[in-house]
Amino acid sequence: MELFSHSWLPFFYLYGVGGLFFLSGILIIKKSGSLKFNDNAVHGRWLKVLYFGFIWYVLIHFFLTYFALK
Repeated sequence: MELFSHSWLPFFYLYGVGGLFFLSGILIIKKSGSLKFNDNAVHGRWLKVLYFGFIWYVLIHFFLTYFALK
């Protein structure tokens, strides 16, 4: 059980709590009107880049932790 608390528990905390902050930030940006999807296609592209970047780092961290413990 020590393996879980020293490796996977910080991973879930980092991306669980960090993901909530990330999504709340995206929600604030959308509600404030900072992203204009109708006027500028670049804003939609940057939103996709942000989502992709978060998922990319989650996957990199997941696989590196997985292979380090294997």
